[in-house]
Amino acid sequence: MKKTKMIKHILLAGIWCCGMTACSEWDDHYEGTIGVSESGSTLWEQMKADAQLSDFCEVLEQTKVYRMHQKKPVSYADILGSGQAFTVMAPLNGTFNKDSLLQLVQTAVGDSSVEKSFVQNHLSHSLVSVTSDSARMLMLNLKRIGMADGSIGGVPVAKANTRAANGVLHTLQKALPYNYNIYEMLCDNPQLEGIGARLRRFNEDVFDAAASVSSGVVDGVPVYVDSVVYERNRLLERIGELNAEDSTYLAVVPATDGWNEVWDEAFSYYNFEDNMEKRDSLQQFYTTSALLQDAIFNMTDQKSPKDSLISVPYLAENVSIVNGKHVYHVFPRPFDEGGILYGAQPLDCSNGTVYTADKWPFTPEQTYFKELYVEGESTYLITDYEKCVYNIRQVTADSISEGRYLRIAPLQATDNWSVEFQVNNTLSGSYDVYAVILPKSVYNQTSPDQRPCKFKATINYIGQNGKTATYSCTTPDNKTEFQSDPQRIDTVLIAQGFKFPVCSYGQNGKRASIKLTCSITSRQTSTYAREMYLDCIYLKPRTSKSE
Repeated sequence: MKKTKMIKHILLAGIWCCGMTACSEWDDHYEGTIGVSESGSTLWEQMKADAQLSDFCEVLEQTKVYRMHQKKPVSYADILGSGQAFTVMAPLNGTFNKDSLLQLVQTAVGDSSVEKSFVQNHLSHSLVSVTSDSARMLMLNLKRIGMADGSIGGVPVAKANTRAANGVLHTLQKALPYNYNIYEMLCDNPQLEGIGARLRRFNEDVFDAAASVSSGVVDGVPVYVDSVVYERNRLLERIGELNAEDSTYLAVVPATDGWNEVWDEAFSYYNFEDNMEKRDSLQQFYTTSALLQDAIFNMTDQKSPKDSLISVPYLAENVSIVNGKHVYHVFPRPFDEGGILYGAQPLDCSNGTVYTADKWPFTPEQTYFKELYVEGESTYLITDYEKCVYNIRQVTADSISEGRYLRIAPLQATDNWSVEFQVNNTLSGSYDVYAVILPKSVYNQTSPDQRPCKFKATINYIGQNGKTATYSCTTPDNKTEFQSDPQRIDTVLIAQGFKFPVCSYGQNGKRASIKLTCSITSRQTSTYAREMYLDCIYLKPRTSKSE
């Protein structure tokens, strides 16, 4: 994630100091370089002299710089009276609610809100004159506003191009509208407050030592005369830079009631064992991420949005269509009936569009409750094996997953071998578990071994108490041994509706595994084959709705 896109608006203020005399370095940077005719008066002095701008001036006097979650003694009146260069868009008296703004600035949080959404929304360090040509400028709150045909941001200009010693003043017929970006819309729109509460949970301040001004080391501890802190939201690093003004995203989300319903459902799937460190934090993070990562679409990645949309994880996971497996993160015909955007209402934002729907337009199986495959040839997932040798074989056949399989053979002719495979990213949900076993004809088409494989299967998992447990798989008629059909690719159901008590999502190490054990007596050697061609182990999600 681009750090600059998460820098708080207070970071600009961070290089303005708490006392005006200490701001000389910043002032010197602009003095003599602004390219504006000297009139002898500053922007602040010119606005104070205009009776039609007294409301705006009063708000500027009362709004303090908000830095590191604290008000500073410097007001925006002080700043506009300094040597810093600005273009100011000043709205006329009576065109905005001055009293509500002055009431808000009495608190630190309210002051921060007024600073970003109102004051900084009318100030720019770009020196721009109103002409007949179109132009865009970057405001102090990092929003971009267009200028064209005698208007700024769509607001008519009452008086343009008043020059001052430290910038340019444009008087507007009314206040500029504040255009939320997608992150702000999700956080601040009352209709979406349920999502906003979840997103804000992952905000954190990060100290940037490299950008801060150090005064040396005292008692072995670095001391900074000017500390730079930027705001980071670690969830946005996973789902997209929704607060970046130079990006374009599309999001589809339900209103708060719909959100809370699907959040509670997803929360149950990310249940961890009781003794896991930071259990609650992980469960909150993965739940919110699971719901939002497929609801966010970076529009620069879309080839034809009306035909299909690909969500943010699509490129990250290098998704491809392989052997008929379910393809995630692709949503065809989104605007058509049955599509994820059908009937949703658009809310325009500064960096894209938020579509709001009554209900969540996805199912768990479409998004986070995914099919899991343990490919036989993924030998790095073999955690244990006994009395066997194995090797990977490649074959050209669309019906074989990834075009490869694992050949397992007994070390000695009569050995009953076992192989255990680690299964990653299981959720605390129910799965139908299959072993996909190939016929010997995939290797020898002229005289293949026609004997079936016979084996047992066990599932090892972590319980809610954090202890390991084992489940012995049985057939639907309660037999403990399974047989494959030697005449075809056989998808053998080894566990029906098995529920993992806790999830292993995002965790390292063996937290869930499946063990296959050859189960042939000496008398059965002529009837069954100890050699197995394993294509994959497949876990299919199972919910009450999918049964």
